[in-house]
Amino acid sequence: MSSFLRSLLDPKKNWFAAQHMKSISKRLRHYGLRYDDLYDPYYDLDVKEALNRLPREIVDARNQRLKRAMDLSMKHEYLPENLQAMQTPFRSYLQEMLALVKKEKEEREALGALPLYQRTIP
Repeated sequence: MSSFLRSLLDPKKNWFAAQHMKSISKRLRHYGLRYDDLYDPYYDLDVKEALNRLPREIVDARNQRLKRAMDLSMKHEYLPENLQAMQTPFRSYLQEMLALVKKEKEEREALGALPLYQRTIP
């Protein structure tokens, strides 16, 4: 990615990117979610593999956040203000493992090995 595009998307350098990040943070706090919770393991098999490699406690916490968010959404409610203040929507738990999985996938493709997982139609 070019340096111009990076600076355009960097919230520290671009006011619009900062406002966008602020609005996403506010919406995630309403439901008690983190940004990494939005990745769908059914859509991207790399995400599924990364979630399988994470410790069970982290995956259980993710599932609990998703269940709470669905429950709040169905009730048309938000988290209480004191709990919203404690949320950390941009604390990442999946990005490092996802980068490792993608790196391994690229390495396997470069070596001509078979992929670890393939999407099948049931």
